[in-house]
Amino acid sequence: MKNYVVLLILLVLGCTSTETIMDVEQPVGREKAVTNTEQLKQIFTQSDTFKKTITGFMLFDPEGDSTIYAVNENKYLIPASNTKLFTYYAGLNVLGDRIPALKYEIRGDSLIFWGTGDPSFLHPDFGTDDVYNLLTSFDGELFFSDSNFDDENLGPGWSWADYNSYYSAEKSPLPIYGNIARVTIETIEKRHIAQENGEYLINPKIFNKYINEGVLSDEGRLVLSRERVGNNFEYAYTSDTTRTETDKPFHYTPELIVELLADTLNKPVGYLPDAHLSSNHETIYSMEADSLYKKMLQPSDNFLAEQIMLMVSNEIGEDLNSRAGIQYVKENFLNDLPDEANWRDGSGLSRYNLFTPRSMIALLQKIDDQVNEAQLLDALPQGGEKGTIRRLYANKDGGAPYVYAKTGTLSNNHCLSGYVFTRSGKKLLFSFMNNNYVIPTREVQSQMDEILWFIYTNY
Repeated sequence: MKNYVVLLILLVLGCTSTETIMDVEQPVGREKAVTNTEQLKQIFTQSDTFKKTITGFMLFDPEGDSTIYAVNENKYLIPASNTKLFTYYAGLNVLGDRIPALKYEIRGDSLIFWGTGDPSFLHPDFGTDDVYNLLTSFDGELFFSDSNFDDENLGPGWSWADYNSYYSAEKSPLPIYGNIARVTIETIEKRHIAQENGEYLINPKIFNKYINEGVLSDEGRLVLSRERVGNNFEYAYTSDTTRTETDKPFHYTPELIVELLADTLNKPVGYLPDAHLSSNHETIYSMEADSLYKKMLQPSDNFLAEQIMLMVSNEIGEDLNSRAGIQYVKENFLNDLPDEANWRDGSGLSRYNLFTPRSMIALLQKIDDQVNEAQLLDALPQGGEKGTIRRLYANKDGGAPYVYAKTGTLSNNHCLSGYVFTRSGKKLLFSFMNNNYVIPTREVQSQMDEILWFIYTNY
């Protein structure tokens, strides 16, 4: 009764604005309910973490074809390895069920072969024997040609300082051993490159002759580094108590490739820089494409991503060139994105890549429409269980993973885009893009974890 008296007095006094009336005390039990989306917005707007980042976000309901919540969804941001979702989509649409491994022609008693960009040949962690068996079984002379390679070894916008790191392996027309040298480091009295029978434990073994003893760094750590242009490795001893393996990219030259091939195949291999494919060439295939995509997505393998884009260009009849592959996919499969993708490489190492969260969502929809759900979820990192998020975004109820998504991390940038399966059974699409922060990435991940768990429990 008291509230109605107050309202009557206000009306008599002429205070009839809706805002004033809404401020009048409401009867107990009739408070306005705060929606899940309003609560989600509050988490974003009140977050101390997001006040220190430039963040774009979008949460989308594919069943209702509606955006649940978005902030800066139309802003271009650096995606880092979220770019690999574009590479995945490119492979799905251009490459077949099996990966083209090698193109070759038999001319007289000679077999001339060209790479297709296939990264699996003699890869230390996976691969098939198809190419190896073809080359070793041929009874005649072997010649390699890279006349179809029209690209740079490193991508546009890559940091030159990363050339010595495993995640920055060079692109090449015919990768071999994953384009890395794998070295075993062990301790006897001093930490050093392990040896057996007077040779260093380095694979391929031919790199024994490229290793030179150097000096310790100022911090007293073991140094194992390759010269920036070339293949000489320098190392130094230091004290330690471990045995480890380390991968170092080698620098592509056709001369090195034929040397590696001759050593591996145990037969001479020549180099023909100007040999060109004719219409009579044959193609040999290697591994299943789905297996390759999974090996790219779950550990976020930059090398595999770059080689996939070279294979795309090969498949459309172009020379091996990432730019050609990207342009083809953009024109033929991505011309309806909300915002045109500024897409520059296959891996996301380039800071020239710029996408918007709403274009990431559109891409996730395209992938979801094209790939069987079980196959897609098996390929992606899985929160709390597999891939780059095996220690993040675990189901706090102890159940199956509820986040299936691709990470993307560069210095001062961290992104996550994918699918969240809620407790109520909904499948929602999301894209987090965090740029230009100087706080620890784990702080950003912690805030994202809070939001994803809120989505899981409330939608």
